[in-house]
Amino acid sequence: MNKPTDITVRETELFFLPTRMRVPLKFGAQVVEGAICARVRVRVEDRQGRSAEGWGETPLSVAWVWPSSLSWNERESRMQEFTARLAEELVKFGEFGHPMELGHHFQEHRLEKIRSELNEGKSEELPHLAALVCHSLFDLAIFDAYGNLHGRPVFETLSSEWMGSDLVRFLDPSATFAGKWPVDFLTERRERLAVWHLVGGLDPVEPSELTGSEPKDGYPVLLRDWIRADGLKCLKIKLRGNDSAWDYDRIVKIGRMSIEEGVTWLTADFNCTVTDPAYVTEILDRLLLEEPRIYGMLLYIEQPFPYDLEANRIDVRSVSARKPLFLDESAHDWRFVRLGRELGWTGVALKTCKTLTGALLSLCWARAHGMTLMVQDLTNVMLAQIPHVTLASYAGTIMGVESNGMQFCPAASEIEAKVHPGLYRRREGVLDLSTLQGSGFGYRVAEIERQLPPAAAHYGA
Repeated sequence: MNKPTDITVRETELFFLPTRMRVPLKFGAQVVEGAICARVRVRVEDRQGRSAEGWGETPLSVAWVWPSSLSWNERESRMQEFTARLAEELVKFGEFGHPMELGHHFQEHRLEKIRSELNEGKSEELPHLAALVCHSLFDLAIFDAYGNLHGRPVFETLSSEWMGSDLVRFLDPSATFAGKWPVDFLTERRERLAVWHLVGGLDPVEPSELTGSEPKDGYPVLLRDWIRADGLKCLKIKLRGNDSAWDYDRIVKIGRMSIEEGVTWLTADFNCTVTDPAYVTEILDRLLLEEPRIYGMLLYIEQPFPYDLEANRIDVRSVSARKPLFLDESAHDWRFVRLGRELGWTGVALKTCKTLTGALLSLCWARAHGMTLMVQDLTNVMLAQIPHVTLASYAGTIMGVESNGMQFCPAASEIEAKVHPGLYRRREGVLDLSTLQGSGFGYRVAEIERQLPPAAAHYGA
C-alpha cells in the first residue's frame, strides 16, 4: 500500500575515507592493518516533492567478507568499484517506499544482477556478503534521510503508521508475521550498553609477549591494562579454529586473567574455520572439567563453522547443547537464519554492515522463533559506530554490544567523539548513547566538523 510518507532516492554523493589500525588485527588467516570506510550522503524526496538528506557509512572490511588469495588491493579496489556503481544505480532505481521496502526490493531484485555484471570476466567473483557490505551504507543513509524528512528517529518509523505492509511481505507468509511489524520485535531503547572488548589473535596478553614495536600513543596495549582503563566486564576471544591446543590455552590464559580482574563474561569466536563440531565440544568439555569457572563465564560461542550453510549442512546440536551458538557471517539473510535453526544454531549475531534492512528482518524472524540476539562489530569508527550501537540499544541483545574501534582505530573517531564522547570511549564497561538526539540516527552531522575528501562519485542533483 502506497503511503504519502514514501520516499525515493534523488541524489548520492560517495566518499572514501582510509583508516589505519594502531595495532594489527588477525582475521582468520589474514592480518588487517587498515580499512577504507565508505561514506555516502543521499538526498531523498517524498511524493509531494519534499526532500531531506541522510548519511551512512561502513568499513569495506576485505578480510571479513572476501577471504581469498587475491591481493588485498585488488579486492579492496573491486569493492570500491562496486560501491560506486551502487551510488549510480540507486539514483536510477526510481522506486518509492519506506526505507525497509526500498532496501528489501533492491536486494531481492537488483543487487545480484549488478554483482553478476561486475563479476563478468573476473578470475574470482566478488562474494554476495561483500556486495551487502557495499550496499549497507546506502541502506543506512536512506533510513537516516527518511527519519530526517519526517522528523522522527529511525527506529520509531518501523510500524504500521509508516510502512505500507506488514512483515508477511518480507518474511515467510505464515500466520507468525500476519499483522506484525518490526516494532513488535524491538525493545525500548537503552541509553547505556555493556560493551565487549575484542582480544585478537595477535593481541599481547602478558608483558612477555611484547615485542617493543607496540605504539606509544597513550592507549593501552596489554589486555590487563585495557580491562582496568575501560572497566571492562565482557571479553570476546578470537581463536584459530585449527589448533585446539592453542585455542584451549588462549581461553584459559584470558579466563584466569579475567577472574583476577573482575571480568564477568567471555565469548569465543572461531572465525568459520571449524568443520567438525567435535573440535568445539572437546574444548568445551575439557574446560568444564578443568576450568569450570571459566566454562561458566562463556556466555556463547560465535560462528565456528563455514558461513555457507547450504554447502556445509553441519548438525551443530552437540555444540548448542553445551553453550548458545550464534550465527554471524551466515546471518545476512533471514532464510539462512531459518536454515541455521534447523541445524541447531540457537542465536543470531546482527551487523548493520550487512544492511539494516537485513538485520531487522533477521531480528524479527529470530525473535519470533525463540532465538537470542547479539549485535557484533566490524571495527566501526566515525559515523559507522552510531547505527551499530543504536541497533543494539533496541535489539534486546543477550548482553550489550561489541565495540572495538577504540582499540584499533581510536584516532579515526576523534572528531566524532567531541560530539558523542560516550560512544567512542568505553567507561565502566559501558557505552553511553545519551548524546544521540533528534531525527534519523541522531548523528548531529552539522556539529561534527569533519573535512571530507573530494567525492569519489556523485549522481543526481
